[in-house]
Amino acid sequence: MKRSISTLGIAILLVTMAALPAAANTESADLEAPTFHNEVSRLLQAECQVCHRPNGANLGGMVAPMALVTYDQTRPWAKSIARKVQSREMPPWHASAGQNGLFKNERTITEEEVDVFVRWAAAGAPVGDPATAPEAREWPTDGGWMIGEPDLVLNVDEPYFVEDDVEDQYIYLKTTMTKDLLPENRMVKAIEFRPGSSAVHHIIVPNLGGIAPGNDPTIYTDGIASELKAGQDLQWQMHYHKEPGEGTGVWDQSQVALKFYAPGEEVKYTLQGAGLSRFDFALAPGDADVTTTAEHVFDEEARIVSYLPHMHLRGKSAKYTAYYPDGSSEILLDVPKYDFNWQTAYEYGEFKTVPAGTKVVFQSWWDNSADNPHNPDPTATVRWGEPTTDEMSFGFLSFITESNSGGSMFGGGGSDRDEMDMTAIVAFMDENRDGKLQKDEAPKQLLAYWAMIDTNKDDAMDMVEAKAANAALAKMMAARGQKADVEDKGPGAEPTKKSSAGDR
Repeated sequence: MKRSISTLGIAILLVTMAALPAAANTESADLEAPTFHNEVSRLLQAECQVCHRPNGANLGGMVAPMALVTYDQTRPWAKSIARKVQSREMPPWHASAGQNGLFKNERTITEEEVDVFVRWAAAGAPVGDPATAPEAREWPTDGGWMIGEPDLVLNVDEPYFVEDDVEDQYIYLKTTMTKDLLPENRMVKAIEFRPGSSAVHHIIVPNLGGIAPGNDPTIYTDGIASELKAGQDLQWQMHYHKEPGEGTGVWDQSQVALKFYAPGEEVKYTLQGAGLSRFDFALAPGDADVTTTAEHVFDEEARIVSYLPHMHLRGKSAKYTAYYPDGSSEILLDVPKYDFNWQTAYEYGEFKTVPAGTKVVFQSWWDNSADNPHNPDPTATVRWGEPTTDEMSFGFLSFITESNSGGSMFGGGGSDRDEMDMTAIVAFMDENRDGKLQKDEAPKQLLAYWAMIDTNKDDAMDMVEAKAANAALAKMMAARGQKADVEDKGPGAEPTKKSSAGDR
């Protein structure tokens, strides 16, 4: 009996020992480092190569500095890739993680995918077996246009030279729309701007939109369009920003590529928009947490298409919140770490329907402290201004409605509002940036009302006086039975601008 037990025990021991290497091998396989050909190249194709390839995507002037297609191209960057994906700097996406899956142009990777890059770099970036590699992805060869083969490519009429001494410059250029270029009105399906130089910060063209760093091309959902009118010249607002100095001047001749709907193809909606904006803020020196709000109220049911928050170098975070007629509220978009170099338009895959009476509030925050590494001067009081070293607060919002009314986000017609915002006039025309519009800076149309506006009789209109003038204008419009663009919330309250077309 003892011998039987002993034999059985030995047999069990042998079986157990035989199984141990298999278990160890399984554990080893679980911890085996990813290889370039098997795992890493698949992730690069899916998430990175749209930009990181020869002739990669130009996202509003942001062009990837290196290709990540072959092993030889990728290997030197292995540790850098691991750091960038761990910190979530890459892929560039700034909406909160809680909103992953909401937007069709989302650029995110999972924690498991981050881990692949990290373990690959830690293991010395092994190349792996080429037989395990996916087929090389084919990318467009039509001049690098992300929208595909354009129906029409338009340039500004003449190349423009951005001089050596320019740091910030706004200028308006033109494209003359001849009959040869556009014989008849066309409905536009897709729009892609291409900066003509590294000095281009942003472009705005009424009815076609524009670009800023990090923007994707515009590809409208079927049935939505903007209209390009024959014989109507295009006016390009060009914002150039670069380091000034000898030899830094560059030539620019920016372009826009367009794809049209086929004649007779159904287009039901034209894209509408609002720019939820404030012009009356001031950032105190060293203040790390300055905030302001603006709002838009929908007069009818609408379907929201996209959001685009815009600030400058001191921009810190941004948020859109919907307040519904039933008293409930919802955060529509939260951008906890705004990045001036990646001004993304957050586009819904399925549009967000909101009922009539919904109020959308855009809130922006700035950091004017020395702790902000992008702050050009933490000792300055900063107000609204066009230069990159000043600040802005725009919460752009695009939508569609059954009535096709609401205004164009970047101007160019379609607005049913006749507005005059005194705070915007002060901000735009305050040449010495002291927060006041001096009488000799004021447009002639205002001088007839100057005595009424300038309540403290200092020959200047400050933001307090501008807001009081807005409130008076709102009451006057209401008395005439017209819709006002500025809401008076009552004595002692801050008036809230109902932003619409042309704010930008």
